[in-house]
Amino acid sequence: MDMFRVLARIAVVLCLIVVVLGAWVRLTDAGLGCPDWPGCYGQIVVPGHPGAADAFPNRPLESGKAWREMIHRYAAGTLGLLVLGLAVIALSRRERPRQPVALPLFLLGLVIFQALLGMWTVTLLLKPLVVTAHLLGGMTTLALLFWLVREPAAPATPVDPGVKRFALIGLVVLALQIFLGAWVSTNYAGLSCPDFPTCQNRFWPPMDFVTAFDPWHGLGVNYEGGVLSNTARVAIHVTHRLGAVVTLAVLLWLGIRASKNTALGTAGGLVMGGVILQFMVGIIMVATHLPIPLAVAHNAFAALLLLAVVNLNRVVRVEN
Repeated sequence: MDMFRVLARIAVVLCLIVVVLGAWVRLTDAGLGCPDWPGCYGQIVVPGHPGAADAFPNRPLESGKAWREMIHRYAAGTLGLLVLGLAVIALSRRERPRQPVALPLFLLGLVIFQALLGMWTVTLLLKPLVVTAHLLGGMTTLALLFWLVREPAAPATPVDPGVKRFALIGLVVLALQIFLGAWVSTNYAGLSCPDFPTCQNRFWPPMDFVTAFDPWHGLGVNYEGGVLSNTARVAIHVTHRLGAVVTLAVLLWLGIRASKNTALGTAGGLVMGGVILQFMVGIIMVATHLPIPLAVAHNAFAALLLLAVVNLNRVVRVEN
């Protein structure tokens, strides 16, 4: 195994860790644990004394939150260096057959944009549009890195073209559901429906969809804790629930269809198992009122489910 493949596989694992760390930061309200960027209160590590926060009188130092934010930044920075290394190696070996070049360069651009989103997350005070884009960018980086390292063998029997199309549809549906999950989190709507299957003891409570999905609420607003009304947050939560049902149905059907081809049995089974697990964890989260460890696990399982669907798409597109 050459250095490019080694770095790419390390990058996949590290990217998954970064995604989970990002969820941990977001769910523990540590997104503004360091009110500046890229340092923390002007230093490269979390200051050891409260006086370092004097320049930020509206943001007193909370060491726990600050360290969570900085650990995430350190991991993301290391990932950026790995992706830079992949791009450099790809360019230096661009004349070799089967050496990917375009994808490593695209990943480098994506990681740079992710760094900008990380900065804007802080400077724009957790604006939901920016934080959601940052989460989706992390998931996209993870999926593309996995695509880069995954080299499946061609199935022994031809793959039904319908499965190829449906696998792509499943990926799009899952991506939309991940967006809805991110929108729930960034707008602090996770506890807006504390009961299941009803929401606030009604199957269709009052909801404000227009405000719920308005992407822009102006600048200079601190979004920590959320700014939307209850009806808007309920609309976001209910939409995510409906999306979960659609995603469950689509991915189960995709897994069943894929499993009819013996060469796709494992890939299809991972998709089915992943979506069932994710759906059940979502229900348990509501029943237990969103405990942080379970909420972080829900994000991690979403990332793993994404990899399962990407894996299936990768396998069905290998020619015999």
